[in-house]
Amino acid sequence: MAQPPPVILITGGAQGIGKGITAHFLNSGWRVVVLDQDTDAIDACRMDLGDPDNLLLIRADVSQEEDVISAVAEAVEWGEGLDALVNNAGIADPDTGPIEKLELAQWQRRMDVNLTGTFLMAKHTVPHLRQRQGSIINMASTRALQSEPNSEAYAASKGGLLALTHALAISLGPDVRANSISPGWIDVRAWQAHAPSEPQPLSATDHNQHPSGRVGTPDDIAAMVAYLVSPEARFVIGQNFVVDGGMTRKMIYQD
Repeated sequence: MAQPPPVILITGGAQGIGKGITAHFLNSGWRVVVLDQDTDAIDACRMDLGDPDNLLLIRADVSQEEDVISAVAEAVEWGEGLDALVNNAGIADPDTGPIEKLELAQWQRRMDVNLTGTFLMAKHTVPHLRQRQGSIINMASTRALQSEPNSEAYAASKGGLLALTHALAISLGPDVRANSISPGWIDVRAWQAHAPSEPQPLSATDHNQHPSGRVGTPDDIAAMVAYLVSPEARFVIGQNFVVDGGMTRKMIYQD
């Protein structure tokens, strides 16, 4: 009897990097569960991807434990199990203004979604992932490693994800592998819910400042996710993978 396709759950999977990961895994024959709190993004994702039989879209706020419990139960019942979790949901805008004007509510919302949401998703999926020797991928950021001004809340939440990842890896191995990815500049404009049909091209300067010669795409991140959840990565545990076209290795001095 043929084995059913594996099942991956992607939070924030209806737009941006998450949508790119969703499309990649659908095209690779996986069954995909997408959690997103943006109704417009879910509707756009359904329209763009054609609502195939191997895609389940669920509206949920990962910072709310009741939502997480309900969504995970629905996902596991639909997929008859779970093989991989991608914690991609997050508030993406890093600039919250000067620290002395940063409101506690702004700080807390980023922690709730970016960090606590990842904890809650791990907490409630681990029993199912253990049954399949599954994998967790946490989406961090190069901003966990270096910063621009006025990004304290975002940087702290993503830095917390790196620590949470290696803690999960040690607690859950060998049954469940946990790793993280830190994307650099990824052009997600065409993957947003309200994306222009033809976004303005990025400049030569945008591309050429990268040692790779170009800005990243969601496909670059999806390829790393695909590797990390594959059997070929079974010896890779507790690591953070920077996917940024080499930018964090580049020394920049003012003339």
